[in-house]
Amino acid sequence: MIHISVNGQMQMIEDGVDPKTPLLWVLRDHLNLVGTKYGCGVAMCGACTVHVDGKPVRSCQLTVGDVGTKAVTTIEGVGKTPIGAKVQAAWVEANVPQCGYCQAGQIMSAAALLSHTPNPDDSDIDAAMAGNICRCGTYIRIRRAIKNAGAKSV
Repeated sequence: MIHISVNGQMQMIEDGVDPKTPLLWVLRDHLNLVGTKYGCGVAMCGACTVHVDGKPVRSCQLTVGDVGTKAVTTIEGVGKTPIGAKVQAAWVEANVPQCGYCQAGQIMSAAALLSHTPNPDDSDIDAAMAGNICRCGTYIRIRRAIKNAGAKSV
């Protein structure tokens, strides 16, 4: 039996799940948290980004066994945080998504950035969002949404 904290709740993963299973598949297949997406499987696209102890990580490469006692936050839980709620509202206001597939990972990376850099400049945004690929090319709207979220007080 594997125990992990996800979105503020302790979850028990049934027997038979290999601790080497990527966190992404445990979230999607065992906990039915399907907002986190599979994109590339090699941590290059960012679609599977979640927070582990507040830091953005690629859940396709992190094993559930390596999570241990760290707190996992997914797109389903980030909106319950003040910063996550600001980011999600800014995403809607800036009409960021086109197809939407990458947006959960984008939002998770943006929320992590704003948690330690409340008013990021372009270079901060570029560094934090590097590796989050949007095939629709909504990067200008993503940048605008991050700046707008940063400009709002928590």
